[in-house]
Amino acid sequence: MSPNPQWNIPRALRVAGLFQLVCGIRDACALPFLTLYLRQLGLAAPWVGILMGTKHLISACWAPFCAFVAKSYQKRRVFLTGSLLSSAGASLLMVFVPPVDRRLDNGSCNGSRSLTSALLPLGVTLTTTTTSSPTGVTSFPASTGPLVTSDFPNGPGESHQETYSASRGDLVRSDEGFRTTLGALYPGTSRVKNNSWEGAFEVGSATLSRLPRGAALTSPANLSVGQGNALEGFQWTFILSLGFIMLWELLTAPMEQVADDSLYEYLDFVDATDRSRDLWMWRLLGMSTGVCGIAALAGQLDCFLMTKGPQGVMHFYGYSMVSILASVVSIGFPVPIYQQQGLSYKLAKALSLIRGDPRLILLALTVFWIGVITSTVQNFLFWHMKDHGSSELVMGFSVALSLLGEILLHPFRTLLLRKLSRVGTLGLGLGCLATQLIYYSFLWSWWSVLPVQILGAISNGALWWAVEDSIEDLATPGMDRSLSTMFRYYFYEGGCSLGSFVGGFVMMQASLDALYRACCVVLLLWLALFLSVQPRLPQERKINYSKLLAIEGSDTSDSEQGSEQDWLVKAMREEHLDWKG
Repeated sequence: MSPNPQWNIPRALRVAGLFQLVCGIRDACALPFLTLYLRQLGLAAPWVGILMGTKHLISACWAPFCAFVAKSYQKRRVFLTGSLLSSAGASLLMVFVPPVDRRLDNGSCNGSRSLTSALLPLGVTLTTTTTSSPTGVTSFPASTGPLVTSDFPNGPGESHQETYSASRGDLVRSDEGFRTTLGALYPGTSRVKNNSWEGAFEVGSATLSRLPRGAALTSPANLSVGQGNALEGFQWTFILSLGFIMLWELLTAPMEQVADDSLYEYLDFVDATDRSRDLWMWRLLGMSTGVCGIAALAGQLDCFLMTKGPQGVMHFYGYSMVSILASVVSIGFPVPIYQQQGLSYKLAKALSLIRGDPRLILLALTVFWIGVITSTVQNFLFWHMKDHGSSELVMGFSVALSLLGEILLHPFRTLLLRKLSRVGTLGLGLGCLATQLIYYSFLWSWWSVLPVQILGAISNGALWWAVEDSIEDLATPGMDRSLSTMFRYYFYEGGCSLGSFVGGFVMMQASLDALYRACCVVLLLWLALFLSVQPRLPQERKINYSKLLAIEGSDTSDSEQGSEQDWLVKAMREEHLDWKG
């Protein structure tokens, strides 16, 4: 090995491991809780799905492009440090997004029940009973503040209640325009029954607290003001959220791919890439630590940072501070000073390779569907847990269980792949993911999600082990990393984008339980199709010379001379004949 300190491999691995640990903590501070924060801003499921789908779409296209530019111009360290510092500032912009209801208070700080705590789960309707007097006048309970669930009286006859009266016809006419506006903003969430006013008045969670403070329900002028305020508040919240998330993702996406390519080429120069295979465990350890730590801190420090607005701003402050720490670590991150040649068209070659191999096509479609299904869990599972009374600490602990299970399962990776084969392991991972989905649809309490989270070690860890091992086996020499990049970004992130776009609208029209069950059915159907098609595909194997040399050196003794040792001659002869043909 050269005495040049550039090739200090042990030091490079230590710095890379520390970098992965810090980046894992950084990502866990905000990303798992992002959709929950958007819900607390007052955005309904379709709009959150659009925001998250846009985020995944940018990641799918932007990260490989930035990695290519950074490599071509030898600016990897600039991209790495710049991405970390700029994303630290971009994440703080989310703190300034106004909620749909500008009067939103942090109820956990002032001790009062706020809109955030009063919102009903999506798919659950608020029913208010109205009574008709013998004179034909309908009485409605009213409050002096926003129309939230805590303001409704517990029953008739309470001394502090006040009632507003209106004729049935006037109330119906004055409410039509308000319902129309809310229906346009939140399709499927606000519905008023057209039957008798002795029935129920249903209001979706996203349409609560839209009336101006102290406004009479019977006043058409006040209802018009409520419509305008609701429309203006929604527009600003959605537009600012979309712009800030797009900017945040544009600045964040290049970091991971640039770091991976840099470390791989640094170690590849001295033929030590196999020593980097366990670094991902440091990232999972950082994520499991960060997701629990930030959840514990958020409940204690949110009140000191912001008493007005939704809870959760501590997640973005934590993300920003850890990003700055990661930028300091990136100064020592191993970056090669040389530039490999002839890599400009590897993604195009990888696409051509996929098109010519039916097994890679089937695997790509499988990864795409994994992204579609996984996005529904990532986007809305915390919503489901929140509806059942879970705190953010319980949510963080549920994520940590899955990540720690993946780390503990890793020593059995080789045994699992050898006993079940890649196809069997992939099928097992899909089956465990389907089991998790059907389990999520039947949650009954705040803790009930925890037991099934251990299956995440198989539905995420073992599933991707099988995918990566299949890519290495099917790829031609030198194309495995390009194929892996294409699968990770174009197919998986593209699937996550489509799943986010569709999942929000499906959830709004049906329910989250129905969405999870539908995803489970789709996944099981694809699993059956995959297991039935896979054995019928041609089973040609690409020759990986490095693997064969390793097997030859470890398994063959000097006394075993004969026909079994001429595999290299046969392989070279076959390749020569293919080249001549």
